[in-house]
Amino acid sequence: MTVYFIGAGPGAADLITVRGARTLARCQVCLYAGSLVPAELLAECPPGARLVDTAKLNLDQITEELVAAHRAGQDVARLHSGDPSVFSAVAEQMRRLDAAGVPYEVVPGVPAFAAAAAALKRELTVPTVGQTVILTRIAQQATPMPPGEDLATLGRSGALLVLHLAARYVDRVVAELLPHYGADCPAAVVAMASRPDELVLRGSLADIADQVKAAGVLRTAVIMVGRTLAAEQFQDSHLYSCDRDRSLQP
Repeated sequence: MTVYFIGAGPGAADLITVRGARTLARCQVCLYAGSLVPAELLAECPPGARLVDTAKLNLDQITEELVAAHRAGQDVARLHSGDPSVFSAVAEQMRRLDAAGVPYEVVPGVPAFAAAAAALKRELTVPTVGQTVILTRIAQQATPMPPGEDLATLGRSGALLVLHLAARYVDRVVAELLPHYGADCPAAVVAMASRPDELVLRGSLADIADQVKAAGVLRTAVIMVGRTLAAEQFQDSHLYSCDRDRSLQP
């Protein structure tokens, strides 16, 4: 049988993809991140499905559950928040499934940064202002960052930075980015994106840390820093330009 790594989306239950919901509905076993995945999504599981909250399980225990379900002839939904391709820890699960000979598939989900951009009502790539988005985090009580991926290095690009898992360390983020972006650079923090308790903070590198601390934001948030967050005067995209030759369009 098959293990399906399903992106549950950023928080709102209705932001799971159609494919994700349909896959969830046919899996007899569901392992889910209880502290991050909305409980309403579990209603999509078939009646009698075995539901396992992985919040207190380590990697070996999670693998044992996946392998045991496979051997019992059951499809498994491994439900992750956001999208499995970013900061989801699925790589080590896949490696163990490969070693155990268990087949798996990945069902993409709406990532947190996309939900945050929607909350801000912003396109993150704006013509002539910024065309690059860097998704990253900082090393703090977690797996170290590889050489060359520290904020001081990434900040030299001037690109829009999206930091996951960093709200608790917002003072450090600001201190490392100030020399590269300047105090007036637009910044925003979106916590609980797409959920009923969503919180949006807007400001600049000069004041965003104070806003975060005043609001008590510690987790389930993304920090965004970059000029595109406040861009107003910019050139229209060539995509819809009157000068574009559309004669070869299908």
